[in-house]
Amino acid sequence: MVVRTSDFKTNEYARLLGGRTFEPDEANPMIGWRGASRYYSDGFALECRALRRVRDEMGLTNVVVMIPFCRTPGEADLVLDVMGAQGLRRGQNGLKIYVMAEIPSNIILVREFSERFDGFSIGSNDLTQLTLGTRSIHRLVAGAHEAGRTVGLCGQRPSDDPAFTEFLVRSGIDSISVAPDSFAAVKEHVARAEGLRRDGDVHPGTR
Repeated sequence: MVVRTSDFKTNEYARLLGGRTFEPDEANPMIGWRGASRYYSDGFALECRALRRVRDEMGLTNVVVMIPFCRTPGEADLVLDVMGAQGLRRGQNGLKIYVMAEIPSNIILVREFSERFDGFSIGSNDLTQLTLGTRSIHRLVAGAHEAGRTVGLCGQRPSDDPAFTEFLVRSGIDSISVAPDSFAAVKEHVARAEGLRRDGDVHPGTR
């Protein structure tokens, strides 16, 4: 079970009751104060306490924590320090911490992020807006696997585009997250792509 921590944007928080008083106006909230950059406050500490209770008190140690929109290795260190102060330390009691890969820096600095996290989940919706998505996905999977890290993908496109699902399989993706109503169709696309990959009919760069 992977739990992604909060990733509300300023415009989304502002729409909550009382939120307008505290949220700044941003020209583009998609690349603004969101994700990991919010985690140096007491709000994230509450999330950490809830996760610690789930793992340590309820005994659900299969829960993996995933951090969204983490821009730099330095920011990752700050987030991990906050988590550690709340009793969520990577490796302790089997805790794994993943990071969303949805910013160009996550791809370019894959080795540095691999030193700090146990796995990646590609946020294809954000990544394809910020960089050439398919090239970055292929590069991330290769770099993360070299570092012994897993890579998954979440986003709508595999549900809508069988060719993209085929590309993910050819790239060696470890997991794909899809909407429940498209699970059966995507599973068939994955099985077909894996069969072609084993038979040698599909090669990197073909569509």
